[in-house]
Amino acid sequence: MTTPEIASIEAVRKRRNYSFLFALTLLGLLVLLWAILAFATPNFLTQRNIPNLMRQGSMIAILALGQTFVIITAGIDLSVGAIAGFCTVVIALLIQAGVPVWLAILLTLLVGLGIGIFHAFGITKMGLPPFIITLATLTSLRGIGLLMTNGATINITNKDFTGFATLDFLGIPSLFWMVIVVAIPSHIFLQHTRWGRYIFAVGSNPESARLSGVRVRLIIYLAYSLSAVFAAFVGVLLAARIGIGNATQADGWELQAIASTVIGGTSLFGAVGSVQGPLIGAFILATINNGANLLNVNSFWQRIITGGLIILIVFFDQLRRRNR
Repeated sequence: MTTPEIASIEAVRKRRNYSFLFALTLLGLLVLLWAILAFATPNFLTQRNIPNLMRQGSMIAILALGQTFVIITAGIDLSVGAIAGFCTVVIALLIQAGVPVWLAILLTLLVGLGIGIFHAFGITKMGLPPFIITLATLTSLRGIGLLMTNGATINITNKDFTGFATLDFLGIPSLFWMVIVVAIPSHIFLQHTRWGRYIFAVGSNPESARLSGVRVRLIIYLAYSLSAVFAAFVGVLLAARIGIGNATQADGWELQAIASTVIGGTSLFGAVGSVQGPLIGAFILATINNGANLLNVNSFWQRIITGGLIILIVFFDQLRRRNR
């Protein structure tokens, strides 16, 4: 085994150890929040509120997972909320047109894939910064969705489709099961495949990765495609939950997804991240919002707390980078 290979294996081991320890810390914080809220309000640990909390956090958690792939490459995707809202329109129109539900879901996911490919094309071929291309998509998709519906809301009358979001399996909401369905293969892909290692390599140093034989452009296509497909999947779940298609839905969710990813330990400078961190980060935010609502705390404070957490996490990430 060559020296570079040994160094690479050692770097992977250190990265996994750091991610695991950080996830344990976040999990401890989440448990602490639950304990505080259970003491502060009797309505928190109830059979009605806990499933509701799980549903609230599930869709942001899936968005955060997709965002993680992009941020590890040192990129950003500001369009995930707009993609989710736009895809509620797409699947609502398809179901209204009589397309079978399974095919409507598949076509909606393909729309997400097309958007992700467009983002990667803009970044790799046109030389546009990720911030600009995804911001443009955020704005455009809202307008396109409103044009497609003439500003109207599309009702979804298929009871099998809309009923899925209210189902429970083994006492756990179906939306939370969807997080598990997405998270397990994402973890295997990111931590145990060479493509996952390539994503980290591109985020660490794209030029070094290219010289090592990594197809950097292909990895960027892969990361942005995964982010957009996950956002489209959230659009499908959102349409099932609210029973309508409307392009204005999921407004601001991109910021919650980025916040969950950053709070979960994914470095905005690239090359550091995990699957479990953003998941816990999403449910920390959901817990803060849920608890604040139960305690009748002004919603403006929820935004302040979220912003403060982001600043704190990024500050400590910078300290960690300086001390390496």
